[in-house]
Amino acid sequence: MKEAIKKESIEWLKAFAIGIIIFVIIRAFFFSNYVVEGESMMPTLQDGNKLVVNKVGYKMTDFDHFDIIVFHANENDDYVKRVIGIPGDRVEYRDDHLFINGKKYEEPFLNDYRKQVSSGRLTGNFTLEEITGEVTVPKGKLFVLGDNRLGSWDSRHFGFISINQVVGKVSLRYWPFNEIQFSF
Repeated sequence: MKEAIKKESIEWLKAFAIGIIIFVIIRAFFFSNYVVEGESMMPTLQDGNKLVVNKVGYKMTDFDHFDIIVFHANENDDYVKRVIGIPGDRVEYRDDHLFINGKKYEEPFLNDYRKQVSSGRLTGNFTLEEITGEVTVPKGKLFVLGDNRLGSWDSRHFGFISINQVVGKVSLRYWPFNEIQFSF
């Protein structure tokens, strides 16, 4: 009887240890937590929101317009922004409207802020060439903007980001609990 309990305990200990190892591997290589700092992605994401970032999804599939990503801005800081331009895109803003490769795109995630802006314009007019010197987004680069266009430090200021800087795509907002969201 004593031997059976000892053997059962060892099996449970092994199962627990394997579970911990699997959790650590998944956490290290597949998903990461991220806490939003600042207001550059308002109203979509608020300061203090807690996110789950898929670290492998972007490696398996190409980036899409309007994906929300987390990337290394420098050695100490990560930023969360929305992908606007992918390699080969010509990006332009005219009269507060986004044009990618000459086609006008709607940005429904900006509707709440558009209603609040007294000047009527949320995003100033620009072309990629005017702010980056490039006509199209170069291979291996992304053009990103924050949803809070009037208060975001983004590609309009620091230029393109390298795809190698990307930590991953935002998959889930889990805090605050009453604002859980799976897709953006």
